Amino acid sequence: MFDVVIVGAGPVGLFMGALLLQRGHRVRILERRTSRSGSSRAIGIHPPALAELARAGVAGELIAAGVHIRRGVAYSRRRMVAQLAFDGDPAFPFILAVPQAVTERVLEEAVLELDAEAIVRGADVQEVVDDFRSVRVAADSAAGALEFRARLVVAADGAHSAVRQRILPHLPARSYPDSYIMGDFADATGHGTDAVLYLEPAGIVESFPLPGGVRRWVVRLGSPDQGTTAAGLAALIGARTGEFPDAGSNTMVSAFEVRSRLAERMVHGRVVLLGDAAHEISPIGGQGMNLGWLDAAALAPIMDASFGGSDVGRLLQVFEKSRRKSARRASRQAGLNMALGRPLAPAAMEARNKLFAQVLGLPAVAGLVERRFTMR
Repeated sequence: MFDVVIVGAGPVGLFMGALLLQRGHRVRILERRTSRSGSSRAIGIHPPALAELARAGVAGELIAAGVHIRRGVAYSRRRMVAQLAFDGDPAFPFILAVPQAVTERVLEEAVLELDAEAIVRGADVQEVVDDFRSVRVAADSAAGALEFRARLVVAADGAHSAVRQRILPHLPARSYPDSYIMGDFADATGHGTDAVLYLEPAGIVESFPLPGGVRRWVVRLGSPDQGTTAAGLAALIGARTGEFPDAGSNTMVSAFEVRSRLAERMVHGRVVLLGDAAHEISPIGGQGMNLGWLDAAALAPIMDASFGGSDVGRLLQVFEKSRRKSARRASRQAGLNMALGRPLAPAAMEARNKLFAQVLGLPAVAGLVERRFTMR
């Protein structure tokens, strides 16, 4: 009998596991993949999440490994429109850009240092049964069937969560008229550590610095991607922005469409949905992974109190209300981010950008926008 079984060894599941192990609980983290993913879709870590990572003792290595983005700059048709400093948090006056693969490595090492057997890879969860006294988790593996029992189960298995699909099989998803393609190229822009938005009539292009002289480019498309190559992506970036990445330096191209879904409840008996399993939002704005970490940080002390014999019903109600509110706010912000990036006629784009520059010149408005972008 384990205290907690966590389904999913992505950034959220690993962080949840580390927090519980630090509190002395018996934990198993089940992961379908047999090895860590080398992909790095999520790269931005915001100040509130950095504060929780620091409290868990895992922020230092990430901060040393990442790029500190202290400013965002917006351009349109080769001219600067506005800029925004990300310096509102005195402890972490930046957004940290670090590849997801690095983040997962650091978190996995923290987990394994606490319990070398905590992560079970190659375990494809097939069944989660809550019998009101404990939860039985059945999984398939190359070695045969596996079974675990736990006092609680945390589903941190992402936007396509199999656990959520069993609990909430008819949870609706909202689709958006937005498709994107992204790629990582050697950075020859001269923008240093700035995040850059290109507000162009044909649609937004975003670029973010990564360690090792790399820059990630994200381009809004008019329709779902049909197999754009690195060379095609570089040409598209150049046509819209005047910046031409070297296609030969590309290390990743990935296309994605956008949808969102929000579970009305995260706690279902002895099973808790966490992160994208509970609230899938647009990746534009980079808030999903951070939301999951903040979920975990809020949930860990409640679990700790429950295992100690306390009645945590009221605490769980506050947890549900607070985390749903944060997810809804993040979803609204992501929607605004996507709306900002949709195509506009050149004249309308020019007028919108002038208004954008004027309002960001007001300190109160700039402070509000900075808080929204940094999730404070």
